[in-house]
Amino acid sequence: MKSNKGSIKDSQYVITGIGITSAVGQGKADFFSAISQGLHNFDIMRRPGRQYETDDAVSEFLGAEIDELKVPEEIHNSTLRTASLSARVGLVTIHEAWHDAELDGMDSERVGLVVGGSNYQQRESFVLQNHYKDRPNFLRPTYGLTFMDSDIVGLCTDYFGIKGLSHTIGGASASGQLAIIQGIHLLESGQLDVCIVLGALMDLSFWECQGFKALGAMGSDQYANQPDKACRPFDQGHDGFIYGENCGALVIERSGEREKSAYAMVEGFGSTMDANRNANPSIEGEAGAIAKALNMASVGAGDVDYVNPHGTGSPLGDAVELSALRACGLEHVMINTTKSIIGHGLSAAGIVEVIATVLQMDGGILHPSRNLTNPIEENWNWVRQSGIAHRINRAITMSMGFGGINTALCIRNIY
Repeated sequence: MKSNKGSIKDSQYVITGIGITSAVGQGKADFFSAISQGLHNFDIMRRPGRQYETDDAVSEFLGAEIDELKVPEEIHNSTLRTASLSARVGLVTIHEAWHDAELDGMDSERVGLVVGGSNYQQRESFVLQNHYKDRPNFLRPTYGLTFMDSDIVGLCTDYFGIKGLSHTIGGASASGQLAIIQGIHLLESGQLDVCIVLGALMDLSFWECQGFKALGAMGSDQYANQPDKACRPFDQGHDGFIYGENCGALVIERSGEREKSAYAMVEGFGSTMDANRNANPSIEGEAGAIAKALNMASVGAGDVDYVNPHGTGSPLGDAVELSALRACGLEHVMINTTKSIIGHGLSAAGIVEVIATVLQMDGGILHPSRNLTNPIEENWNWVRQSGIAHRINRAITMSMGFGGINTALCIRNIY
């Protein structure tokens, strides 16, 4: 077997393909156009399985849902017939990244897939179980396969003929960045030449929505009748995250292995644990992940000019994140918030926000931050409700997940 064993410090790991599906646009061109203009699709969610009705109340959770998934003609209906929403969106999103990176003809045993996320098909399972609850003997046999997270791995490796090491990795809202980190480890170890990393669409049912609301994590009671104003990371009017259907895919490989142009380089990463089961964040944990990413990249805080934060709209989480950035000497950077436009994609968030960062690098602009009218701290270089021209040279992106998981990536513009 071919070996490319090396070190993240003496190798260059680059992004050569992008795929993106979101509630504001499908495909990198439409997505970048939408976030550049601050377009949104926030409303009361209507997808079956995301509402409940009792004698006393009807649920009306706010979020951003994908209006229509555009499936490429070459993906036949038979391929997707028994696939969940998460699986269908995942395959279509990888399809874009695969062709963007020009992977046709690659040695199938040297290409792998890491899917970031766990328990991301909850709504689909709930709807199906409810449909068959009075006639369980008629449940379609494929349910025994498709309820598992690994079904996306099976669907996508089957369609693209991927035979290299492939699996899922779960870390709640840090799953996307953990998938990128794991993908680099697989390249570093020499097991793969190319790794596709996917931030899976986390398909919430009303049970998860209600659970997040009861926990105090999900908004918004304050803007229940104004969905367009509800998602407000880092604004004093924030009252919790607003969910958004998102899915992102990246192709990562070692620089120079193929004659293929790259978008950007992943210079370093960091991951820490808070040793805390509860949802409250940690300044030390978040700052530690940033410090590890900078150390691996062999750069200082002054070399970073942009941060794409985790910033969900949680009053406690937003404040802690700014404290962690300050502790790392990053008060000077430009900051905007992608979640303010597309919502919180949970398991997909880390990869989708890397994509937003890379596309802004490529486009030379920073997208606006919706609803950032009264920041919780004024003395930061916020990009508010109008985008600005800016060349990103080096960026930090962050993700944090329940269970005390903190991650950070250092990404460099290579042009």
